[in-house]
Amino acid sequence: MRLHELKASPGSRTVSKRVGRGIASGQGKTAGRGHKGQKARSGGSVRRGFEGGQMPLFQRLPKRGFTNKFRTEWTIVNIETLNRFEPGTLVTPDLLKEQGIVKSFKKGIKILGKGEMKKELTVQAQSFSAQAKEKIEAAGGRTEVI
Repeated sequence: MRLHELKASPGSRTVSKRVGRGIASGQGKTAGRGHKGQKARSGGSVRRGFEGGQMPLFQRLPKRGFTNKFRTEWTIVNIETLNRFEPGTLVTPDLLKEQGIVKSFKKGIKILGKGEMKKELTVQAQSFSAQAKEKIEAAGGRTEVI
């Protein structure tokens, strides 16, 4: 195949409609906007959730609860994923990021106890669940809170 033989796939390149260019074009006069009304006007549009003046659904429904803006959002790692490291390894948040286990740990990493711990590791993290701590120490490893 040569450069001059390249062709766009069918349907990928369509000619845009030229609206408001005379009645013969099929998109003249009202330019596909219909007759009068808010959406026919220039700059006329309704916001998201607008129901023509009726009280919108999101305002009709009761509001409950609140969001705690001081909440700590942990990046969670289960101990079963730590079995990929060699025995005796010091597992740090930087090592977890380097290995691709976590993407980011701005707020901190919490180790949870899902799965079985098969290797003796020293694990450093911001927080541990009681079950995770128990399983790591049962396997002969250590936990260090950073």
